[in-house]
Amino acid sequence: MGLNELLILVAPGLATGIGGLALLMVGRTSERSLDALLGLTAGIMLAASFFSLLVPALDRGSVWQVLVGLAVGALVLAKVDQVLPHLHPRLVERGQATASARDPRRKATLLLSAMTIHNVPEGMAVGVALAAGGVELGLPIAIAIGVQNIPEGFAAAAPLLETDVPRRRVAAIGAATGLVEPPAALAAYAAVSYGEVLLPYALAFAAAAMLYVIVDELLPEAAARGNEREATMAFFVGFMLMMLLDVTLG
Repeated sequence: MGLNELLILVAPGLATGIGGLALLMVGRTSERSLDALLGLTAGIMLAASFFSLLVPALDRGSVWQVLVGLAVGALVLAKVDQVLPHLHPRLVERGQATASARDPRRKATLLLSAMTIHNVPEGMAVGVALAAGGVELGLPIAIAIGVQNIPEGFAAAAPLLETDVPRRRVAAIGAATGLVEPPAALAAYAAVSYGEVLLPYALAFAAAAMLYVIVDELLPEAAARGNEREATMAFFVGFMLMMLLDVTLG
């Protein structure tokens, strides 16, 4: 593994720190802006799932292998989503939270858990893509995930601003949510590099993980505050940007 490959594996997780640092400089962001960011993120991830993961998976294996990878990925993410305590913050603000989740500290803890949960499959997606297709395939995925990690780092720790936790510590906590991505990316890269037969399954698994995050978290939360039109238009912008990036770099 060269330096370029290592940077591709590590950089997306570190991008979360940019969003965390933004907490030092800005206050609350408007609901419309947050919804648009979520829509943009969903569009980027959906395009990355199709063009950078599923298409290469079908090129390298049969449709049945890809279907197995998709099914296993969806089932694993659903189980993790069920077992680990977390919440979807935008839906909670609509009144779906329990009493414990409405407490700012409890809410922040559960939200940080949610961000950490879905950072793991994102890291895996980068590692799998890089192992499967080298820099040409890994770089677009890394850029897509890195871009959407920036608002995530902000959103993950923002509820802590409602508590007595110092702003610098809040920023550090937001940045730390992305630290699980590099180990996940490195582990996926190593596993796939030494088992080429697993490539179609691994690519489809990573795509399923990203699709699960889009459908289960990003899109419902983007529509939770009544700004569906802004979120939808941002979704298309994100999708087109990622498609252009994938074609240009691929």
